[in-house]
Amino acid sequence: MDANANQTLLDRYFAAFAARDGATMGSCYAADATFRDPVFELEGSDIGAMWRMLCARGSDLRIASSNRVADAESGSADWEAWYAFSATGRSVHNLVHSRFRFREGRIVEQVDRFDFWRWSRQALGMPGLLLGWTPLLRNKVRANAGKALRHFIEAENRRS
Repeated sequence: MDANANQTLLDRYFAAFAARDGATMGSCYAADATFRDPVFELEGSDIGAMWRMLCARGSDLRIASSNRVADAESGSADWEAWYAFSATGRSVHNLVHSRFRFREGRIVEQVDRFDFWRWSRQALGMPGLLLGWTPLLRNKVRANAGKALRHFIEAENRRS
């Protein structure tokens, strides 16, 4: 694919994100895609499920993206998310940098980077402040997020 097609894909992806349309976001990925950030490491259809879950649960989620650039093989973007963390109700403003690799008009790899300690201080309060820099807290957050995603996928499967 050419750079214009990949730029259009990124624009579609972030427009869907801003509209909290996790299904459209999921359709932007190749079947064998991978996704990684400080909380999730996912492959294939689990990526779309993650976005559907986060968009469905984030009724107050607000997204703004910038610096979206793509060439024939890769791309990147910066984005910000504002939302209340569901487990605590605490307000979060997350700053994320995404890197993408493309193949045949789809995302095949996405790596998101954000400051986990900054996020944990906002989302978890004092426990995040005191332990957000430790592998212990990061692993607990990962485990809880993975469990929530599995339950979400199971519930989707029961509905279909």
